[in-house]
Amino acid sequence: MPFLTLLYFVNYLDRVNIGFAGPNGMNKELALSSTAFGLASGIFFIGYLILEVPSNLALHRFGARRWIARIMVTWGVVAIAMAFVPNSATLVVLRFLLGVAEAGFFPGIILYLTYWFPAAQRAKAVALFMVAIPVSTAIGSTLSSLLINAGHGVLGLSGWRFMFLVEGVPAILLAVVAWFYLTDRPDRAKWLSAEERDWLSGQLDAERRATESEHGWTLRKALTHPRILGLAFVYFAVVYGVYALGFFLPTIIAGFGEQFGTKLSVLQAGLVTAVPYVIGALIMVPWARHGDRTGERTWHVAAPMIVGGLAIPVALYLGNPYLTMTAVTICAIGVCAALPTFWALPSNFLAGSAAAGGIALINALGNLSGFAAPYITGWLRDLTGSQRTGLWVVGACMVAGAVVAVVLRGKPRDRRRPEATS
Repeated sequence: MPFLTLLYFVNYLDRVNIGFAGPNGMNKELALSSTAFGLASGIFFIGYLILEVPSNLALHRFGARRWIARIMVTWGVVAIAMAFVPNSATLVVLRFLLGVAEAGFFPGIILYLTYWFPAAQRAKAVALFMVAIPVSTAIGSTLSSLLINAGHGVLGLSGWRFMFLVEGVPAILLAVVAWFYLTDRPDRAKWLSAEERDWLSGQLDAERRATESEHGWTLRKALTHPRILGLAFVYFAVVYGVYALGFFLPTIIAGFGEQFGTKLSVLQAGLVTAVPYVIGALIMVPWARHGDRTGERTWHVAAPMIVGGLAIPVALYLGNPYLTMTAVTICAIGVCAALPTFWALPSNFLAGSAAAGGIALINALGNLSGFAAPYITGWLRDLTGSQRTGLWVVGACMVAGAVVAVVLRGKPRDRRRPEATS
């Protein structure tokens, strides 16, 4: 789990570090408006959508070790190329290609965790993996700020270009480690005893057979059923909040000087950006463990979405930077708490190739919000001259997603009891 979390840390940082580059020289150097910056940030997810399902099916067929290593090499190459982008058009193309390269990584890991963790422990496992989101933003904001500051002029590059170069390299190095280190299934784990391998494989096989027998989802059904589309909307709403914060929080903090007269250095702004995500990371795992312990999933997703959705639009109406950051932090807690338990919902009724395809489709459609959030937020800022309208849209989307999650609440037999695998 620590290694998988490290991989996702690097993955998520390469995905969102454009949010730190934008207000720290890139937008000015490439003459990007807020709308153009939003397009460059979000076009990643169009490429991501195209190959998400095929990539996850390939992982299911060829094994996580090989496929995850392949994904990491390709995204690392594109991430490094971002350092040499000459204009806004090339930036958009490279962001699209980065999405194509990364496609399948996140749903592949979610699928991979179903090969290792019984349902009653799965939300906690997903939380331990997804804690990389707030941690990468918290540490990454400071790291990216330091690289931008220290790297200006190194190798003749602007600070933001140096940041892209340095942060792209670890993906390639870790791909080599993943090839030799990851184990595809418990029955191949030499680091488990024979008794441990047999016990864990037996538990997971029994769960898989029970799920297939009870629900009978085929790959075709998983790619077309309205319930999957409904879950995709719920995930869309959660991720809308994640990316709206991830891409525009640095810009909001940069605006504190004009709004409140608060002057921050690049490093100070990075540290302030980290605060909501540090607190979100501290809440994330205990909340998921509580969901595992109680066996309740729906309200562990819906409740934090409602709280976070109501908090975020209030942020820019508050009278000082401390209150604004408090509201932003509440929103970050909401999205961080909802994310890991959400992935316990589809794994309750999907198994095998249906799980590979269904999880990938939910993630692909849900991550379209990664395109919508920065583009719509940037467009509304250009249209109105304020961040407020865009953040109202973020809040409304999150609350609507919570309502859909409650409507989709499964029958009692769809919810795993924590003692089911004890």
